[in-house]
Amino acid sequence: MAATTTATTATTATTAAAPQQLSDAIVNFLLDDTFPAQILSLPPVSDMDLQPAIEALEVAKANLEEEVHTINQETKDDVSSWAQDAKALQDDIIRSKAIANDIIRQSEAPDVSGETIADAEERVQFLLREVQYSQQIQTVLTEIKSLGGLLDQVDTAKNDGRVLEALRLLEQSWNALDKVGVSKTCRVIKLLDHRAFTLKSSIHDVFDQMWKELIHFNVDEGKVTIRPSLPAGGMALSEAVIALKSYKETDERMEQMWRNLNGAMVAPRMDKTRQTTCGVQVNGDELALSGQSDPSVESLLSDLQVILAFVSQKVPEELLGGLGGFIMVDLIPRLIQQWLNPAVPSSLNDLPQFESIMQSAQAFCSALESSGYSGFGDLKEWVSKAHMTWLGRCRETALDTIRTKLGQGIGAPRHVERVEKHMVTVSEGNELATTGAGASADTNDWGAAWDNAWDDEEDKNDATETEAAAAAHQPATANEDDGTDAWGWGDDDDNTQDATEQPGVPEKTDSPLEQVENKENRKEGEEAKEAKAKDDDDDDDDAGVDAWGWGDEGTAVEPELAKPSSPARQKQTTAGPEEKKELVFKEKYCISSMPEPVLNMITCTLEDGATLIKDRDKHQLIASTAPGLFNLPTLVLALFRAISPYYYSLAVGGNMYLYNDALYMAEQLARFSEAWKERDDVMPRAKSMLRVDNDIKTLQNFANRSYGNEMTMQRTVLQDLLGSSQSIVQQDDAAGAIEAGIARIRSMASTWESILPRSVWSQAVGSLVDALAHRVLTDVLDMASIGQDEAYRIAHLIATTTALDDLFLPSKLGGTAPARDEVATTEQYAPNWPRLKYLGEVLQSDLRGIRALWCEQKLSYYFTAQEVVDLIRASFEDNPRTRHMIKEIENTQYPAVDL
Repeated sequence: MAATTTATTATTATTAAAPQQLSDAIVNFLLDDTFPAQILSLPPVSDMDLQPAIEALEVAKANLEEEVHTINQETKDDVSSWAQDAKALQDDIIRSKAIANDIIRQSEAPDVSGETIADAEERVQFLLREVQYSQQIQTVLTEIKSLGGLLDQVDTAKNDGRVLEALRLLEQSWNALDKVGVSKTCRVIKLLDHRAFTLKSSIHDVFDQMWKELIHFNVDEGKVTIRPSLPAGGMALSEAVIALKSYKETDERMEQMWRNLNGAMVAPRMDKTRQTTCGVQVNGDELALSGQSDPSVESLLSDLQVILAFVSQKVPEELLGGLGGFIMVDLIPRLIQQWLNPAVPSSLNDLPQFESIMQSAQAFCSALESSGYSGFGDLKEWVSKAHMTWLGRCRETALDTIRTKLGQGIGAPRHVERVEKHMVTVSEGNELATTGAGASADTNDWGAAWDNAWDDEEDKNDATETEAAAAAHQPATANEDDGTDAWGWGDDDDNTQDATEQPGVPEKTDSPLEQVENKENRKEGEEAKEAKAKDDDDDDDDAGVDAWGWGDEGTAVEPELAKPSSPARQKQTTAGPEEKKELVFKEKYCISSMPEPVLNMITCTLEDGATLIKDRDKHQLIASTAPGLFNLPTLVLALFRAISPYYYSLAVGGNMYLYNDALYMAEQLARFSEAWKERDDVMPRAKSMLRVDNDIKTLQNFANRSYGNEMTMQRTVLQDLLGSSQSIVQQDDAAGAIEAGIARIRSMASTWESILPRSVWSQAVGSLVDALAHRVLTDVLDMASIGQDEAYRIAHLIATTTALDDLFLPSKLGGTAPARDEVATTEQYAPNWPRLKYLGEVLQSDLRGIRALWCEQKLSYYFTAQEVVDLIRASFEDNPRTRHMIKEIENTQYPAVDL
């Protein structure tokens, strides 16, 4: 019973699955033309439900219709075009058959009209055209089929790695594609062209992989491998040239090849920052960095020669030209700038090493030429102009040193001493003893020595004032003997008096411009001193002459000193030649740390130039640069003059330091020039090539300009403190303005005291004092009316101002202990100083006192009659007594006292 039930259940299941199996069998047979083998196991169709089979057929039908519709949509344009062509062809065939039947029928007819014949000929021509069109279509289809086969061959060659053959076939396919007589817009042609380009891209990928196998770079390990060909009959490097030209990638590949070569080999070898320098080793087809190498330029050139020779041997000649262009454009400038130029020495000490480098560079150029490289003209030029490169390095080093030194500041100052010798007559010595040599306050001519840098307002004084001031500094005859003793001037027969060193009393000949003018006189004085010393070795009295530097009186040449100060002096001068003696003048002053490195650089450069001239055969490489070395000091000094004002201005008293430094360098250069001409180890040509005279004069003028600029600036500051254009006496705080001006003068005097020589310090401070005095004088003399209270107030301001006398006490100027009765020498450096003092006395005097000052004292020497009259009219009422006093002053033409 159970078995029966099981069988019944299986039969029922088979019966239920039969319709589905029948449906699948029918659909597979219709679609794939297959029939299942187990169909015989199905029950009869009459016993099955056919509805599933019908539904399956309907679904398959719907799917087929949808697929056909999709295909139809995708190929609608082509199908439509071919359908239209087919329909037109069918119509033409039908029409051709009809025409042929007509022709046959007409040929059978015995009588044919001319119109019928013409129509028949037209139809024949039409048929010929149709046949020709059909033949063209057949030809195009044949060519398209052949082109497709050619592209298949290209694909096969590509897959087999036959790149050159694939490219050749691809080129043929493009030529064939161009010969197909169909428009390029035709879809078939577009598809074929697209396939050709796709194949070209695929071939490029294959070629790119082969190129990397032929030329391999390992940047991390510093290795380069260049194989002549691939193994197992693969592509050769020479064949790769064709592929590169086909793809027009020759320049791009060569540039990339240089970049890889530079990254793997050249750049690491030329890297100066590496702690260890690797060498270059060639092993067959491989080039690698290995071991250690000498970090010298010669070693680098040798390694670069190995690298470039390896490349030239491995790379085909067709590629070497383009590759060499990229190499030389990048390598040569880097080699020159980073290695060759820094290796150029700046002196003769390292010249042998430089000559070795030049030989290596010449050998490197020859190796490049033999290897087939070009484009390294810059390297050839550098080698051929090595002497100019060396000279340029010397120039660059010298100028950079100047800039660096100045950028570091003027440094710590140091004291130096200036020693000058002048030949003067006895009478001039007497005057120097009395008036203080070099003050030159009588004419203010020393302003010209400072490059005309003094204010114009000081030159606006009346000629009468200048003449009166000049008379005030004539030596007093009563005290002339005392001054003579002080300066060591004795009787004409006694030449053994000592010349006292006066560091605090300046001379007129100490001005910067006159130092150069008196050099010949100094030299002659030295020769005279030596001659005198030889003649008087045994004379005890004459020993003092040598000790104090007095020269031979008979051989001395008279320099230009102070002008004669009195008619009596002029008569004495014209009466006959006076004896002359040598005056030694010494001063100490401060210079910065700049002159020494500048002078050392100049002297070393000139010594190198002399060595090149003397040892020309030994230094043939750079012997021709000797003239350039002798011109280098001019460039160094020009740069110093150009940029030093800025750096010196950053220091306190910088302009005065610059003045001292420039004069010191000029003096040292002059001494060096004189010693240079006397040296026996210097060739005559080297002596003639030393031309520093113009540089010395330029330095002196530069020093004077620096001094003048400083004085102009200080006087401008002083004028601003005094109220600028506003009158001092009309200011609310006139005393404050005067105190500010005095404080400024004292501040500058203190600053300059440790910098300037005493003579120049006296002139500089005296100029500021004179500017203050001139300002007060001008403002007072411009007043139209002066009341009694106002006169006493102005006199008090003047008294305050005259306290600056303590700056010019002889003890301060001479660095000695103060004396009780010493008299300030301010008026020697400030021409307006006595005028200011007398103005204060006039303002505090009545008419009788003013008359006494005019007739019995020196008021008439410092003021004109008109100035005194204007002061009287401004200070006193206009009455008979005042008018009588004015008339009396106007009628007194000369001073009442002999000055």
